[in-house]
Amino acid sequence: MTMTQLDDLDRAILRLLKEDARLTISELAEKLNRPESTIHFRIKKLQERNVIDRYTIILGEDLRPSSLALVYVQAKTPIIEDFLEKYLTHIIKTLSMLPNVLLVARSGEGIVVLIGDESLDKIKSFVEETIEVLPGLERVEFFPIDKIEKGSDIAGFLVDV
Repeated sequence: MTMTQLDDLDRAILRLLKEDARLTISELAEKLNRPESTIHFRIKKLQERNVIDRYTIILGEDLRPSSLALVYVQAKTPIIEDFLEKYLTHIIKTLSMLPNVLLVARSGEGIVVLIGDESLDKIKSFVEETIEVLPGLERVEFFPIDKIEKGSDIAGFLVDV
C-alpha cells in the first residue's frame, strides 16, 4: 500500500468533511478562504485518487451500544494443517453473521472481534453462549473496553441499523 501525498489544503478539506460531510463546497471555500472552484477541483481529485471513498454518517449515542469489548479467538491447529485456513475462514464468516458483532478482523492465525451491547454482562453472556461454544477453538480472550481515548465514534460507524 502506497501512502498518498496530501498537502495542507487537502488535509484541511478532509478534516472539515470528517467533522461534517454535509458541508457544501461554498461552506468549505468560505471556511478555508479559498475559491469554490479550487475546493471543487480538490475534492474531485481526492475522489479520483481514492482518498475519499464515500460519504457516510456516524450514528448517534441513542443507536450505539453502551458497552464494547474486544474478543480474541484462536482456533486449534487441526491434524491436517491445510484445513486451518478453511476453518478460520468459516469462523470469520460465522462471527460476521452474529448480532452485536461490529467488526471481525484476522490477525495471523487468530481472529479479533469487536462486540457491542447494552452492558458488559450481556456481551460476556453472548461470548460464552455463541463464541466459546464454537468447535475447535483453542483460546477465547475477553477484553472489556472501559474508555476509548481516540476513535470513540467507531461504534457509531460500525453498528448495523
